[in-house]
Amino acid sequence: MRLRSTLLGTTSMGSILRGSTLLSMTAAALMLSACQSAPSSQDGPLGPWTDDPMRNAPPITRGLDAAGLSALLGAELAGQRGDYRYASQGYLDAAQRYQEPALAERATFAARFGNEAALIEASALRWRELAPQAETPNRLLAAFSLQRGDWLDSLTQRLSIVEAGGHGDLTAFAEIAVAENAPLTLIAQQLRDHLAQPNAAQLEHHSDVVLATALIEAALGDTASAQQRLDQVEALEPELAALWLAKAQLAFETGNLKAAQQAAEQGLSLAPDDVRFILLLAQAEIRLSNISAAEVQTDALLESHGGNQELRLALAQLYLEEGHPAPAQRLLQPLIGQPDVPNVAYYLLGAITQAQGDIDNALLYYRQVSEGDEFMPARATAAQMLLEEDRLLDARAFLRIERMRSERYFTELVMLEVQLLDEANQREDAAALLDREITRTPDDEALLYMRAMRRWEAGDITGMENDLRQVLVTEPKNAEALNALGYTLVDLNLPDRLEEAFALIERAYEADPSNPAVLDSMGWAYYRLGNLEEALSWLESAYAQLPDQEVAAHLAEVLQALGRDEEARRVLQHIMQRTDRHPLIDQLLERHPALTP
Repeated sequence: MRLRSTLLGTTSMGSILRGSTLLSMTAAALMLSACQSAPSSQDGPLGPWTDDPMRNAPPITRGLDAAGLSALLGAELAGQRGDYRYASQGYLDAAQRYQEPALAERATFAARFGNEAALIEASALRWRELAPQAETPNRLLAAFSLQRGDWLDSLTQRLSIVEAGGHGDLTAFAEIAVAENAPLTLIAQQLRDHLAQPNAAQLEHHSDVVLATALIEAALGDTASAQQRLDQVEALEPELAALWLAKAQLAFETGNLKAAQQAAEQGLSLAPDDVRFILLLAQAEIRLSNISAAEVQTDALLESHGGNQELRLALAQLYLEEGHPAPAQRLLQPLIGQPDVPNVAYYLLGAITQAQGDIDNALLYYRQVSEGDEFMPARATAAQMLLEEDRLLDARAFLRIERMRSERYFTELVMLEVQLLDEANQREDAAALLDREITRTPDDEALLYMRAMRRWEAGDITGMENDLRQVLVTEPKNAEALNALGYTLVDLNLPDRLEEAFALIERAYEADPSNPAVLDSMGWAYYRLGNLEEALSWLESAYAQLPDQEVAAHLAEVLQALGRDEEARRVLQHIMQRTDRHPLIDQLLERHPALTP
């Protein structure tokens, strides 16, 4: 038995992990089993053991104890047989027990082999805790946060990578944030806070953070600050292709076409295969009215890229968006008659033919768009085209036929026809259509929700509530329905139903905690219940993500109730500068004229 004490007391964690392995641990296990089955007194000179001589031995303070070694051996064997979940959990348990980053690292990679999302995140968190300067766990956690829509946490992880000397991919993050309508104001503030740190400019990948900040500021309309930051990046890394892409895009936004052209040319010289530069350069030529030059360049680009189909489509769309259908049509014609013509080609040809006034042929093109991302936009465009030609009956017949042909899009096509009838001031026909289709499909949540909103607009609160509760019968966690019903009851300010409304909004928040509309409802509910400080917290979060006039009106009203009139005026002024039409703000100012900016 003394062999067990010696073996376990001297086996270091590093030797188990570095020398790994299955062979060394299996040998150790065999030695243990041999010890545990040692001969009795009649087989050897030591005599029988009446008690465990290690009962009062001091605890092991270095190396592995029996439980630790057993757990590691189990994890290693599980990994060898492909049970990555068990292997990851075993290594993670060991990493919780021992202050050894390598254990958490092995747990993370085993979880990645097994595609176990929860274990990957848990293991990466422990890995980062044990090795704060390690880049990989922060990168994994940043990706997980982004998948959940937690933009600020993902940004925090990326900035941690930068501060540790790594590359946080902030520019790519900023591009995604702009495209996905992330909370750009909060993101910009966090980036600025980082750049304001004394040592920020000395970090290795400082220019990546500056460029990301410029992209966010440009999206927020702060073009002067964005330009200054781009000039700063140019001084640091003039060979950075992403810099010239941002400079070209910003030049377009500010109307400086020559600068956009020059930036696109510089970027194309650095990244000749980047289609974005090709499109920007063609766009600059088109806007400078150099159509012939643009077409020559387009042909040369297509030839150099082997007639790339995606590039051809993108260029055709660019010409069409810039108001030049003829070159767009010329680019698309070679695709017709080929197998597997992309849907977008038919969609663009429909738009071109429509622009030429050939409505019936345009309709044929739109109908050739098969199921996929372009299916509904093509039907909506075709129906709108017929309505504008005063052919409402043809539009309705077209949509009915499409419903029979494409059951997958039945609900969306019904909703499209309802919207079409509303636009044609045929609201009674629209209501009849909606009632008829709900009778046929009484559990269609989308149609029920649409009717609920129409009833709310008409002042039929009882009808609206009935439809929303029917949605919740079949889909109890429908955040949209929960929030709509809860907010409506809160806004009506019926004292005997405020608690019920609050419970509905809480359920909406549980189902969709990042939805700014739900955050706004929660804040407004707290306001109605008299809890102003709590209301303010929720409304500030909602406004950071969704700075529209409804949330602004709620936030300003709570600020006014707290005696913070000047802050309320600033919120209202911000909205009133962005749009000439703001009825909800006007209603608030009628109640509180002192808040007029």
